[in-house]
Amino acid sequence: MTGFLYMLAAIAIGMMVAAQPPMNAVLSQAVGHPFGATAIQIFVAFGLAVVVLTLTARDRVTLSAALSVPWWVWLAGVIGVLYVASGVVIAPVTGALLYFVCIVAGQLLGAMAMDHFGAFGLQVREVSLLRVGGFVLVLTGALMVLHG
Repeated sequence: MTGFLYMLAAIAIGMMVAAQPPMNAVLSQAVGHPFGATAIQIFVAFGLAVVVLTLTARDRVTLSAALSVPWWVWLAGVIGVLYVASGVVIAPVTGALLYFVCIVAGQLLGAMAMDHFGAFGLQVREVSLLRVGGFVLVLTGALMVLHG
């Protein structure tokens, strides 16, 4: 049952994430620049993360531990900024549905490659015909959304 609850939570979060690009586009129009909106949203996210961290994990997170990771781990922050900014710029042009279908397709392609090569310490899960077929179905869905 726990796995099912996690799935429901992920679906609920996904539904909330679907609202993020159009909300950020409104902010972008108000402030006059996509990266202005991105900076504001990242700042809000940072503030909330600091509050939650302060309330839940006071002594568990240290600067020395954060600085001990490989340099490339810090690129996750760059990816986060690009993701938020892409929603501000792309979703108003494509619509939310096509934007997210394409985001999911990219996530699946990246995840398939990471699984195949065991990137970042993942267990190796080789590319298979069924995995490629699942990816092709998502791409087909993107084309259906584009032309629908």
